[in-house]
Amino acid sequence: MNRTARPLLLAAALALTALPAAAQDFSSAQRGEIEKIIKEYLIKHPEVLQEAMAELEKKQQLAETEKARSAIKNHSDALFNSPRQVVLGNPQGDVTFVEFFDYNCGYCKRALNDMVEIMGKDPKLKVVLKEFPVLGPSSVEAAQVAVAVRMQDKTGKKYLEFHQKLLGGRGQVDKAKALAAARDVGLDMARLDKDLKSEEIGKTLEESMKLAEALGLNGTPSYVIGSDVVIGAVGQAQLSQKIQAARQQ
Repeated sequence: MNRTARPLLLAAALALTALPAAAQDFSSAQRGEIEKIIKEYLIKHPEVLQEAMAELEKKQQLAETEKARSAIKNHSDALFNSPRQVVLGNPQGDVTFVEFFDYNCGYCKRALNDMVEIMGKDPKLKVVLKEFPVLGPSSVEAAQVAVAVRMQDKTGKKYLEFHQKLLGGRGQVDKAKALAAARDVGLDMARLDKDLKSEEIGKTLEESMKLAEALGLNGTPSYVIGSDVVIGAVGQAQLSQKIQAARQQ
């Protein structure tokens, strides 16, 4: 059987296995003969199954990409311009780089330098940070303190110092460590304590969680760059490529 016949063979296999109702058009003898041909062919040419799985995976990835792009479009205002997010770099940048992170995520700790170096090299880049505390109660505590830090630091400079100090440290991050980091970078601790009791803390984290859910994010770090979602600590080179691709969209 030549390569051209493979799609027809696979179509027949799918009709018999995935859609049994369609196979009712065949007689028992015809069905048995077709099943025999398919079985013999697949045993001789198992690479056909690999090709089919590869094509299925490709289609699934394309579907996921389109779904993510649709979600980005539908939630663009909250994603790129929310008053509840931290903005670093160039606020009027031509590309927005959004990172969802958890202070107890080891991969986020490794990815910290990627974000800082990319931002330092690219004066046209707008960087948005969104707390996404998915690794337990201590992560939530640290994120709550981070929101309070953002509330009293409109420029983002103190927040970045706090962010680097907390992500750059060792061990489990919790409320105590987050407060210590806030104190070390010179924040008003009395105001911080007051802000921690405000509704803004919960609303900010709720907004981030809902955005992450809409985008299908299930881990950290996760990024939105232009119209694409990037999952995981993929490294500076790949992130930079995504930024340049976004500029060409």
